[in-house]
Amino acid sequence: MSAILSPVTRSGREQLEQSLRLAAAVAGLVAAGLYAAVSVKAVAGLSTQALWFLIIAAAIGAYMAMNIGANDVANNMGPPVGSGAIGLGGAILVAALFEALGAIVAGADVVGTIKGGIIDMRSFAEPQRFTWLMLAALLAGALWLNLATVLGAPVSTTHSIIGAVAGAGIAAGGWTVINWGTIGAIVASWVISPLFGGAVAAAVLYFIKRSITYQADMATAAGRRVPLLIAAMAWAFATYMLLKGLNNVMKIGFWQAVLAGFVAAALTYAVIRGPIARRAAALPGTKSAVNELFTWPLVFAAALLSFAHGANDVANAIGPLAAIYEAVLHGAVVATAATPLWILVLGALGLSLGLALYGGKLIMTVGKEITELDRMRAYAIAMAATLTVIVASQLGMPVSTTHVSIGAVFGVGFLRELLKVNYAKMEAVVRAAHQGEDREAVEAYLNRFEAAPVDEKKRMLAEMKRRAKDLERRGELAPDWFSKKERKAFKKAYKQEIVKRSVVLRIVAAWIVTVPATAMLAAVLFRVVELLLTR
Repeated sequence: MSAILSPVTRSGREQLEQSLRLAAAVAGLVAAGLYAAVSVKAVAGLSTQALWFLIIAAAIGAYMAMNIGANDVANNMGPPVGSGAIGLGGAILVAALFEALGAIVAGADVVGTIKGGIIDMRSFAEPQRFTWLMLAALLAGALWLNLATVLGAPVSTTHSIIGAVAGAGIAAGGWTVINWGTIGAIVASWVISPLFGGAVAAAVLYFIKRSITYQADMATAAGRRVPLLIAAMAWAFATYMLLKGLNNVMKIGFWQAVLAGFVAAALTYAVIRGPIARRAAALPGTKSAVNELFTWPLVFAAALLSFAHGANDVANAIGPLAAIYEAVLHGAVVATAATPLWILVLGALGLSLGLALYGGKLIMTVGKEITELDRMRAYAIAMAATLTVIVASQLGMPVSTTHVSIGAVFGVGFLRELLKVNYAKMEAVVRAAHQGEDREAVEAYLNRFEAAPVDEKKRMLAEMKRRAKDLERRGELAPDWFSKKERKAFKKAYKQEIVKRSVVLRIVAAWIVTVPATAMLAAVLFRVVELLLTR
């Protein structure tokens, strides 16, 4: 009997899971349409055609929200999952909860209907044509995000909807309706965001290495430094939440937010300093042990980032939907629109459902496929994401949080490459200086070198270089003992091991084509909608 009823193969299980996810997603879209029908059916004077248009628009808005949840949330949850601070299932649960809370509790009562002011509102005095534009933009943005998720490329949802609105706007009103200054800012953000995020993440990680993991007594160093690092995280996240997470429900100035962040940091430091110092003292002086001290701060940080993301990026789905609702009900084409509670709830549930069904793939891409992450590296990435947004909000820099977060992952990986290559060169110098000596003695010296603090490493390396030069002068060491070709080959091998170039290129390519791809798709979809509804 067991031979007849063979176990389900792995591919069979995967196909079944995919079918179940697809069925759940379709059921979610149908439920979104029914929810919209129930919510607007009591509106006086609403024609049957208008009702059906709103139902379809609500389903497409929910589809957009689901794709935002599936793609964008990976930026927040990927590093904690990749570092082992939280499991994939726990991350999805936490993110789904806080995304929904952020969208409902702190989502905007009034949202911008034209993201980034990408098109001139005065060019669309006819409400019907404007609703077609918004519908085409929503569907195009959602389809592109869906494709990017399938391909394993985290892209900017904001850029997706901006490109879609631009393309549909050109199809509806011509090239003159576009605000080309906004397009220029987006192009600038392609460069600014990942470079800034990567540089900050690398700097934070290098500080952690110099102040903790490069110290001889790692546990004592962690007891002193980790409370300061967590207090710095408290400052950054309190400031970030006031500027980005709660900005829709309370308005606070930049410097007030910074000051409130310092208060949060001081309180956090006072509470955690003693417990962390005691725990660090009980830990073995290893990197893996020190990593444990960052676990809960990373989980809290990911939850807060998800809350802020839900509060802000849900507007990419509900903004166009609110515009359609306003135009259908009141015949108005507006730059901002009131957001009925049912639309906020629709966006919130769409974010959570998309994350729960399809978010795991991108979370694993960000957390594990680009470069190997531990909790100290994940801390550096989280700090880079918040610090970059804080600085950008003050300087008026055009940044994408997606590009910042992924750029921070790149930055951590490339720093690791640099440090590994430099260490390989140091090891080569040590081996050259010990040429002819017993292998065990060489390995013992290398172990002492690796465990030494930074200043001691410098002294030991200088001594080894002098010894190698002396051996070379006496003819006991060939001048080309560590050739340029060998260094290049070693460096290339480490690059392939630490940062996966194929994943980097795939993500960067998706970033570059997001705006033009969504623009072209939206333009085609606008023509299709126009053709169908003018018959």
